[in-house]
Amino acid sequence: MTKLRRSDPAVLATVSYSFVEDWLSALRTYCSDREMNSFLDRAGMGFDQPGHAQRVTLDQIVRLYQIAAIETEDEMMGLWSRPIRSRALQHLITTIREASTLHSALHRFTTFWNLLLDDFRFGLNEKDGAIVLQLHPLGDLPIQRFGHMLIMKLAHGLISWLAEYEVPVREVEFAFERPVFAEDYAVIFPASVGFGAPLSSISFEKSGFVPPKKHGNPELTSFLYRAPRDWIFTSYWEHTLSLQIREFIYRSEWEKCQLDDAARVLGVTPRTLMRRLEAEGTSFQSIKDGLRRDMAIRELQSGNRSIEEVSQDVGFSSASNFHRAFRKWTGANPSEYRK
Repeated sequence: MTKLRRSDPAVLATVSYSFVEDWLSALRTYCSDREMNSFLDRAGMGFDQPGHAQRVTLDQIVRLYQIAAIETEDEMMGLWSRPIRSRALQHLITTIREASTLHSALHRFTTFWNLLLDDFRFGLNEKDGAIVLQLHPLGDLPIQRFGHMLIMKLAHGLISWLAEYEVPVREVEFAFERPVFAEDYAVIFPASVGFGAPLSSISFEKSGFVPPKKHGNPELTSFLYRAPRDWIFTSYWEHTLSLQIREFIYRSEWEKCQLDDAARVLGVTPRTLMRRLEAEGTSFQSIKDGLRRDMAIRELQSGNRSIEEVSQDVGFSSASNFHRAFRKWTGANPSEYRK
């Protein structure tokens, strides 16, 4: 299959509100309703009627993390039973950047967290040419889906930062059932994601490990300043088929782009492409509609263009049709979303 070019961040624009609900529930245990509403408003997530149809941008997730980590004095913001105090991430990065190999860096990662976490223990092993990082529960606490995602992606983000390229991921599995927002995980992980596994885990292709680069204090400071952007949203060189199609549509004359066009670029037959997309739980039209939705959201949030102009930009013949589609996508009309 032909590999497409590195993704533009605009292509991977939003996740559903449900994707972050576990995180928001954890945050609410730290603060009053007034404080929580302030967090959400400052991050641009103060929706009047949040729900699964509502969309959250990656920029909003980053802003909320940066606000909440400071305000709660917990760098994991209630996602684990023990607070992760300020500067813990800095100490973690200082520890792993001295590793001579990526495998050693992951070992240091597990040792660090096993000193801090009371409810889980990390394990690290090799299997079939892969390095597997597993999260073992130490009790019967409910699974925090956002927390499991965040810490697995932290491991990937850190070794990718050390290597200065996105380290290949073979597979990600989670110890909870497939959620309604399962497709959102494809925005985060450049690999297949499974659910209902005995343990949450992430496996890396051992053949993709290279000697880490040396990182000085200025690079460490920059990484921390941008956190969690660079470790949650690593730069995709390879990713799931649905995201490859999304990128192809984005870089083409997307209004006219058809499934046959994408199949030709990817070197497969249209029938094969349809079958593979079905296996990922999506379709060509769903991917195209999702891209239009996210392009519209970004334009509305920038506030630089009128709603009529945005509707034309994303291919609607009339503003009324755009209003109907946007309400179906997000649960709000465009003017409400812009507010």
